[in-house]
Amino acid sequence: MNFKEDLELNKLNHSCAHLLAQAVKRLYPQSKFWVGPVIESGFYYDMDLQDVVIKEADLANIEAMMKKISKEAKYIIRQELSKAQALEIFAGDEYKLDLIENLPESEIISVYRQGEFIDLCRGPHVASTKEIKYFKLLKVSGAYYKGDSHNKVLQRIYGVCFFSEEELNQYLQLLEEAKRRDHRKLGKELDLFMNHELVGSGLPIFLPNGALIRRKLERYILDKETALGYQHVYSPSLATVELYKTSGHWDHYHENMFPVMKMEGEDLVLRPMNCPHHMLVYKNALRSYKELPLRIGELAHDFRYEASGAVSGIERVRQMCQNDAHIFVTPEQIKEEFGRVVNLILDVYQDFHFTDYTFRLSLRDKANKAKYFDDDEMWEKAENELRTVLKDLQLNFYEAPGEAAFYGPKLDVEVKTAIGHEITLSTCQLDFLLPQRFDLTFVDADGSKKRPVVLHRAILGSIERFMAFLIEQYAGAFPLWLAPLQIEIIPVHATKHLKYAQNIQKRLDKLGLTTYLNASEEKFNYRLRQSQLKKVPFTLIIGDQEILSKEVNLRSFGTSDSTNIKFVDFLKLVKKRLEDHL
Repeated sequence: MNFKEDLELNKLNHSCAHLLAQAVKRLYPQSKFWVGPVIESGFYYDMDLQDVVIKEADLANIEAMMKKISKEAKYIIRQELSKAQALEIFAGDEYKLDLIENLPESEIISVYRQGEFIDLCRGPHVASTKEIKYFKLLKVSGAYYKGDSHNKVLQRIYGVCFFSEEELNQYLQLLEEAKRRDHRKLGKELDLFMNHELVGSGLPIFLPNGALIRRKLERYILDKETALGYQHVYSPSLATVELYKTSGHWDHYHENMFPVMKMEGEDLVLRPMNCPHHMLVYKNALRSYKELPLRIGELAHDFRYEASGAVSGIERVRQMCQNDAHIFVTPEQIKEEFGRVVNLILDVYQDFHFTDYTFRLSLRDKANKAKYFDDDEMWEKAENELRTVLKDLQLNFYEAPGEAAFYGPKLDVEVKTAIGHEITLSTCQLDFLLPQRFDLTFVDADGSKKRPVVLHRAILGSIERFMAFLIEQYAGAFPLWLAPLQIEIIPVHATKHLKYAQNIQKRLDKLGLTTYLNASEEKFNYRLRQSQLKKVPFTLIIGDQEILSKEVNLRSFGTSDSTNIKFVDFLKLVKKRLEDHL
């Protein structure tokens, strides 16, 4: 749900932001207000309450005042003003005066009045406060005036508003589910990763459990790619600025890179992407048409300077490991190789049981060409090539002008998360530019030199971001094949049943499974409860009956029921689950 894109919901939430400001003004008459826009997840209002600090507990009182004003059914009236009139009305309010002074001379200045409250706004708004009934204030935080860290910190109150109580309740339930699945919360509870201020913002450390999952993901995708003819390389995380000037990334991307390091006459920088290095891998040898397609892959560490306010757990980080590859093809091979990439994406999504995703063809914005490589002929050719391939593959897709990379159009695969968000996981980009900038060639069948085309593709994308997605998708309860701890064995009596439990563990360990034998002195029920809290896929309980019958008592995570099963049959079940990625 995007509150900004839904015009009616946008108008309602914009009106609710004014209702919030009016309520705050009644409760705290000294208040002054900056801006209160609608955002994708509702609205917020930035305000200066002088010496008063709003806390979460105060939001209920503000909501009560908002409901009171709503019941007063104040008409919301639009009025257009001259600049002089606007300056007079808001005299003494430095925030509104700043807005007015910086408006273009040609802009119509409008205000909206509801009862005693008046606010500068373009609108539109609903007709009366009585239409604003179903809202909730969600949280309060600090925000720099104008987003500048040198300015005063204002207080920002977030909220949402809907047309019915049912819609509001559904949304609040979704927010609660999002909290339950939050990868940062689960990452801490399950000991997957940590952050520390001594290391730095956006630089997580993977703990043993998280490292196990990460290794499984890395091995999985490397094995997939190797079977498809990819050749993997290692390239350095540092390069000279000249490399990125040659590729063109310096002009288009240097603001997102870490600062230049000057060392012994060289200007070095941490790399934000891998394609320039892979261009040089291709250029390292004389290439023949017989070698193409040449698929160069790497699990590469990249560095991007995300603002401290944007970093989040392992979803938005400053160092990431990219599942990256660059495929060098002849122009005639584009269709077939692009189809292979799409089939690899679909195969991976089947293994992870992703079913809710869409294909987006990201194109150049023809009305704003400044941020793209300047070659109209190249863009027309590249966009038409991808469009044709997608149609030939009979994929349902939609086009998104303005979302292309600076060097070419791309296919993005948007996957819907368990809480309804859409994120881009996989991409495949068509590039005629970098082969030109690096003067890449191959010797064709007739002996002439030709220029290859490059497909940039990422299947898992950033391993960190993919893991964050999986944590939230599975709510921390990973399937057997990915779980850091796959099977926990609990003897009912730590001594009496220990030997049989140890034999079970040895046989499971030989299969490469990660197991834990919990023979501590804690009570049985406590040990069983701890296994559930760790979200272990399978818990095996060993007692007298199990030893006598050569069985295990099996309990799957998330269930309170258990069943006895022959150990040999349990091994078959485990093998099947692993094969099916369950």
